[in-house]
Amino acid sequence: MPLWKKWNEEEACFAVWRVEETAEQLREMLTSTALPYDEELACLKAESRRLEYLAVRVLLRTLCGEEKHIRHLPSGKPYLTDGSFHITISHTRGYVAVGLHSQKDVGVDIEYVSERVRKVVGRFMYPEEFDDATDTSYLLVHWSAKETMYKLMGVEEVDFLTHLRIYPFQLLAEGRCEGQEFRTVRKACFSLHYLVNPDFVCTWCVN
Repeated sequence: MPLWKKWNEEEACFAVWRVEETAEQLREMLTSTALPYDEELACLKAESRRLEYLAVRVLLRTLCGEEKHIRHLPSGKPYLTDGSFHITISHTRGYVAVGLHSQKDVGVDIEYVSERVRKVVGRFMYPEEFDDATDTSYLLVHWSAKETMYKLMGVEEVDFLTHLRIYPFQLLAEGRCEGQEFRTVRKACFSLHYLVNPDFVCTWCVN
């Protein structure tokens, strides 16, 4: 069972699953006949989407000890139909991440390590925030942290360059960084955690 990592943060539970199974193997791990797995899977044509769908639900069962139904608001924000936890979900190549908290909003994001981020870095970081020598993982933590902030904000039309700011931080294998949003009148601040793996970076936050 490829549960890569499970940890607690501020009474929230987070976990990352490394997807090594086939869709058929993951489906066999979900035994509830009351939940509409097959109907929802039928709407997903891409094999990668089916794997992500199933792996998230297997990971959720691993964390909760039972299977739960995930639905999504019009904004795309996931929620559990039984209201037992606030939930956050992310996925990237070969991995899925889930976060749960019984009372507070949580955000998690996971991003596969790739040099392609350098081609789009100007969309979410100002030129003075990076240069050609900046570590790829540092750029990815910036992007991922802004994704996590966005999930917690719950508003639309957020520009990752002008509305979200991650303050300078020292890149470690695991660490924290501070962020702030300038999209709302609150100008809320966020204290985000991150980890850097050879395959991915992951960020998370309890709001």
